[in-house]
Amino acid sequence: MTHPYSSIPELSDHQSGGPIIRIPTGQDVPFTARVRALVDTAEFQRLRHITQLGLAGRIYPGATHTRFEHALGVFHNALRYLWQLGKDSRFAAAVDVHRAEVLMVAALLHDLGHWPFCHPIEDMGLPDLPPHEAFADEFLSPDRELGQVLRDEWRIDPAEVLDVLVARTDSLPLRLIRSILSGPIDIDKMDYLERDSLHAGVPYGRNFDRNRLIQSLLVNEAGDGLAISSKGKTAAELMVFARYVMFSEVYWHHAVRSATSMFARSFFELYQRLDLRTLFQQSEYEVISALRKESIDSPVASLLDGVFGAKRKLHKRVIEFSLYQTPDLYRSLAGRPYAELIEVGNRVLAQAEMALGRTLAPTDLLIDAPPTHKEVEFKVDVFQPKEGVYRPLSSVSPVVAALAKTQFDDYVKRVRVFAEPALAKELAGRKEFVEWLTTAASE
Repeated sequence: MTHPYSSIPELSDHQSGGPIIRIPTGQDVPFTARVRALVDTAEFQRLRHITQLGLAGRIYPGATHTRFEHALGVFHNALRYLWQLGKDSRFAAAVDVHRAEVLMVAALLHDLGHWPFCHPIEDMGLPDLPPHEAFADEFLSPDRELGQVLRDEWRIDPAEVLDVLVARTDSLPLRLIRSILSGPIDIDKMDYLERDSLHAGVPYGRNFDRNRLIQSLLVNEAGDGLAISSKGKTAAELMVFARYVMFSEVYWHHAVRSATSMFARSFFELYQRLDLRTLFQQSEYEVISALRKESIDSPVASLLDGVFGAKRKLHKRVIEFSLYQTPDLYRSLAGRPYAELIEVGNRVLAQAEMALGRTLAPTDLLIDAPPTHKEVEFKVDVFQPKEGVYRPLSSVSPVVAALAKTQFDDYVKRVRVFAEPALAKELAGRKEFVEWLTTAASE
């Protein structure tokens, strides 16, 4: 029986040994002429100059891989998903060849609008901040090279790609496609867990069976998203755990969050002086240079120098806690507007000045707390073929029930107070510090 997507060059060429581009680790990504045409555009090439993990590279020396590499990995996953899901008659009926190609392009371009340090900047929830989706819209406009390549080489309207990346219309096939790009077992997570783990030099994101999980993919009962067969249950459980440990040990590692809090405070103090629409279209190096130039003679110059200067000097932990350690204090700070966190920090700093009998710099103490938005819950159904029923993975897996709900954020994303190294050493041993913080948070 002929595969429904066998006419797609990137799938047929991949099966028959066509042109490839190689990315770590051992991935041979199909690189047909029309894929090359997209990748060679200026809009896509800018992703070469934006690292995937940003500030984590200051802690994990190998974590300097780019969104360019990641985008190719996600595109490769899209091909693997399509080849598997094409065997599901309900998927093939909902997603024709054209829609499958739209998904492929959306996978390649899913990070198109991201700018350097996009996530820590967006986490602050600052007013008048252009969303990264706006840049994707701009880069795909009719007068840009990328939009022209889509129409001429792929026969795809750029608006179709944007509709996958940022939902503007609704239909069952679109919901199904979007679940592949952004959902519990999506092609984005499938790539970044492995790639980030590889480059950070840790094993945590690679310890689940991707091949088994992909081979278990099928359409859910409603027909508007992905599910897995029972043979993929263990692989899915291990993926949940991989994600949990990667957040705990890499993305929210205390030193990574220290660098993030130093960068965030610097950006907060400087962003209103900058032309963000221009800045956010520049390379990571150019953004760092612009911020450091603007910070000269400002209180945050030392913070940026500590993160990006010749000699790294990060703030140190004074205290950290999760929801389960000090629930009331955690709730009083987690999800709080960034400007309010600064005010709380200033009140704590005033207490420290009185206790120590000396004046401290306004950036000597920083509070880092989880943002308002939560990570996507791992909600996926498992099809039990013997019974012919779909059941939520969390109902048949104690691992998923424990790790994949909102507690994931509440435990992994801790509230931390960082301070200039010498000050942190003085404050860490003071029993009254928690009282200062509690009082400051309640005022």
